[in-house]
Amino acid sequence: MIITAHAYARAGLVGNPSDGYFGKTISFIIRNFAATVKLWESPHFEILPTKEDFARYDSVAHFLRDQKLYGYYGGQRLMKAAIKKFHDYAIKHGHRLHDRNFTLQFETTIPRLVGLSGSSSIIVATMRALSQFYGVEIPKTVLPSIVLAAEKEELGITAGLQDRVIQVYEGIVYMDFDRKLMESRGYGEYEELRPDRLPPLYVAYDAERAEVSDITHRNLRAMFEAGDPTVVGAMQKYRDLTDRGRAALLAGDWDELHKITNENFEIRKTIMQIAPENERMVLTARSVGCSSKFAGSGGAVCGVYHSEEQYQQLVQAMKSINCTVIKPVIFPQN
Repeated sequence: MIITAHAYARAGLVGNPSDGYFGKTISFIIRNFAATVKLWESPHFEILPTKEDFARYDSVAHFLRDQKLYGYYGGQRLMKAAIKKFHDYAIKHGHRLHDRNFTLQFETTIPRLVGLSGSSSIIVATMRALSQFYGVEIPKTVLPSIVLAAEKEELGITAGLQDRVIQVYEGIVYMDFDRKLMESRGYGEYEELRPDRLPPLYVAYDAERAEVSDITHRNLRAMFEAGDPTVVGAMQKYRDLTDRGRAALLAGDWDELHKITNENFEIRKTIMQIAPENERMVLTARSVGCSSKFAGSGGAVCGVYHSEEQYQQLVQAMKSINCTVIKPVIFPQN
């Protein structure tokens, strides 16, 4: 029997980046792209390599770019970290795990390093496969924190809870990472939103614009912990903006949501340096009347469009700068 588990790409709609700074965010899942993990019982424990784990390249220049973006390790390290944290959780909570061996394999269609959360999706999918194999259910409120710990504690990746929460809950989720909640129980307040109508959202990305966001977020973290007034003030603005976003979503007020997503990017510009290539994506989308902000750390944007004609204009405009546009599938389609 083969166990198959999935986790999907995601986009931050409002509030990012504030999830690691006791802020509030709203995110939505993108079922168009997924990481898929397969697990089956086998004589030996094995994690099958993916193409990132191989050491054959077209050229030295290709290797050097690959190393800069992905480091010296491929996808196997993500699954290793997931297995380690899963077993830590099981032992801590008194679960007796059987000793049967298994083989793990993954594949992903999520564009790499463009801010759509491809790495955490592999860990979430691995956790789901392990939970089914061992018969251990991890509460939804807790699982995102375990996934984050796999990245931060095992792999030294700087990240926040937002991506892991939306990939565990799916759909559209409003998240409040209130300091008291985070420090007392380790997770925030997560509300699954089911508006009567879904907003007309798009996601655009450039698969060639892969970049590492880790260093940028480390710098922001240092400024926040030092009490930098601009950074601390921005995080409060994000909290207020996210509450407005929630109200707009539930009321079906797409004009207000348009304004909010644009404001989100303007706040980001006050606390983070924006690469010209990434800002061009935002400005290009806005040039045809759509709202636009980063979907994550850069390389992908999302926002609101207002008609099918405008969407087609957006597709053409983004194509001129080598970007692909999609309409995100947020909920399962029957």
